[in-house]
Amino acid sequence: MEKKTVAVLFGGCSGEYEVSLSSAAAVIGHLDIEKYNLVLIGITQEGSWLRYSGNLEDIRNDRWHAHPSCIPSFFSPSREIKGLIELVHTEYHVTPIDVVLPVLHGKYGEDGTLQGLLELAGIPFVGCDMLSSALCMDKELAHTLVQAAGMDTPRSLTVYRGGSMEKVLAAAEELGFPLFVKPARSGSSLGITKVHDMKELAAGTAFAFTHDSKVVIEQNINGFEVGCAILGNSDPIIGAIDEIELEGGFFDYSEKYSLHSSKIHLPARIDKDTANKVKETALAIYKTLGCSGFARIDMFLTPDGRIVFNEVNTIPGFTSNSRYPSMLQASGLTYADILDQLLQLAVGEV
Repeated sequence: MEKKTVAVLFGGCSGEYEVSLSSAAAVIGHLDIEKYNLVLIGITQEGSWLRYSGNLEDIRNDRWHAHPSCIPSFFSPSREIKGLIELVHTEYHVTPIDVVLPVLHGKYGEDGTLQGLLELAGIPFVGCDMLSSALCMDKELAHTLVQAAGMDTPRSLTVYRGGSMEKVLAAAEELGFPLFVKPARSGSSLGITKVHDMKELAAGTAFAFTHDSKVVIEQNINGFEVGCAILGNSDPIIGAIDEIELEGGFFDYSEKYSLHSSKIHLPARIDKDTANKVKETALAIYKTLGCSGFARIDMFLTPDGRIVFNEVNTIPGFTSNSRYPSMLQASGLTYADILDQLLQLAVGEV
């Protein structure tokens, strides 16, 4: 069988740049070079695109962009080309690309921006399309659609930069403290604050506005968080459910990648009937938001048995220890199997 040329994108000008490097190094290390020709494309924090031919260690340690192999490059939006254009000295070279595997987290990688470019270029890619990526990234829109489909979401309100804060703070107080203040379109809990009074609410809202022009103020849900890994399109695989056990605070950016005061239980400590309901709800959310390829759906389980939607990660963390691959590995897939299936889905072979 002819080898596919897979372009792996990593880095990006978002707050999750370093996480992307760790995920990408793991992905690249597990891709079978007997099956795939790999084209590695890094995006610096400043937004420069560079084709990279160095080693994985330089990616992990963020030295990749200083490697002598780096060549300025970009995807052509022209469907006649369907490939990567590289500037080599004074000449442009074209490398045809069969499929793109984005390992980019957060803004400009997970929010539909990149997906729109690839759709315009006519290049197949792994994961949700432009519309679904944009909807899932926007916490307000995702919750609105999921609630309209009949599923539970936290009560919340939305405020825009430049809006009347007095009215917003008064309305937020009615939701009842504690509250979560979240940038509407930011990943990995960046810019999120748990607030307990009006003073903290004002400060948290100001902080969230440093990450986004739209902020969601959301009621706290009593219970614990569970995650569901989904792989596929019309008839997807659903991995084992995991559970986050917190000793205090919330699962913020630092805690997600350190686990200093929290534990992840895989499988979750829930009975079979509850697990089935969680999987059914996750799949319904996946379909409601038009997801395809893969995503991780996060929900809360309350003491009275409610399943409350939290968020969707359309490009979840992908290190060997990350939650998404771990949940599918617990269901019998290997890390390499997961990557193979994602690439086959993207090019329409499954």
